[in-house]
Amino acid sequence: MTEFLNTLTPEVLMGGFVIFLLRLVDMCLDTLRMLFVVRGQRVIVWILGVTTSIIYVVAISNVLTGAKHPFTILCYGVGYATGNVLGMRIEERLAIGYRQVNVVSQTKGKEIAKALRDQGYGVTELVGQGMNGSVDVVSTSVKRKHTKDVRKIIHEIDESAFITEDDFKPVNAGTWRK
Repeated sequence: MTEFLNTLTPEVLMGGFVIFLLRLVDMCLDTLRMLFVVRGQRVIVWILGVTTSIIYVVAISNVLTGAKHPFTILCYGVGYATGNVLGMRIEERLAIGYRQVNVVSQTKGKEIAKALRDQGYGVTELVGQGMNGSVDVVSTSVKRKHTKDVRKIIHEIDESAFITEDDFKPVNAGTWRK
């Protein structure tokens, strides 16, 4: 271990740090790119694709032509993994796209539907048959940035409601809360 620590020169440390940052940015952007691919955002995908490719070439060049030290290789891997997680967090914060929120409530479906409508959401109500009898099914399509608000409204009315969410791409017009 002492022998390894003695090989961590300022050049190796700086090289590892640069490689980590390059991979962090590269994978963060690449994760966003993949999420935009799913949402059909061609221009953003193209720009991110070019950018991530350039950063990747610079990062891998530094690993292959640099000190080839285990520390720089570790920094490469840690930057890769951290960039994926950070990219997911950023995309979560951006909340681009739409979600279909479906609620199954034993007794409070009508109240949930009314509360959502009162807040400007378009709602579809159905009656369903659950394991223990009749249930209310409430469905609303919302922008992803409104998902937490919708969940909060639902939980305030019925904490035991069963909620599912699915991403989707709208095909034509409907009722959308601004």
